[in-house]
Amino acid sequence: MRTRYLVAATAAAAFVAACASSQPAGNPMSFFITSANPGKGADLGGLSGADAWCKKLATDVGAGNKNWRAYLSTTAAGGQPAVDARDRIGKGPWVNAKGVQIAANLDELHGKNKLTKETNINEKGAVVNGAGDTPNMHDIMTGSTPDGRVAGDATCSNWTSSSAGAVMVGHHDGRGTNPDPVANVSWNSSHRTGCSTEALARTGSAGFFYCFAAN
Repeated sequence: MRTRYLVAATAAAAFVAACASSQPAGNPMSFFITSANPGKGADLGGLSGADAWCKKLATDVGAGNKNWRAYLSTTAAGGQPAVDARDRIGKGPWVNAKGVQIAANLDELHGKNKLTKETNINEKGAVVNGAGDTPNMHDIMTGSTPDGRVAGDATCSNWTSSSAGAVMVGHHDGRGTNPDPVANVSWNSSHRTGCSTEALARTGSAGFFYCFAAN
């Protein structure tokens, strides 16, 4: 009888272990473009509000257990120093929702990265509309220079304004605009546009921004 109980207990333990090993691992994603804007154009509630939005969208797809940070720069204001987007996101590497590594480190991210329209995707793994799509959504808000530092007064009052000011955006698809389709192709710093939802839409933006897991 004792042997029978031992066999049963061993089998039960093996079954539990097998079930545990079959559970899906946490989502490895550590980079994405937001699939939606919080609703106020470039007014994201400051950096803290933008970070919280990244966290929410990541949580919705099972990747919330990371230190999510918005890739956004700010100017010095209110006694606070300027913040560069590159200093907020950790050291890499970063992978998209499909597990593709888009950059190994900060130098690669701001140099020869692997960002294309097909890899520069949102948290759901979907490709974001680019130049030639309807509507065009390739303007991604960053407030940054090509090397990831604050681009002067182009942060819509440090992400608290949906009216006055301007915002620097990048082109996630690596495409420029007519009449010169090869100009302004930086993923994080292509041109300035307005802060409202309407102003953003006029130049090809849905108010999306980049999110990175700072590890």
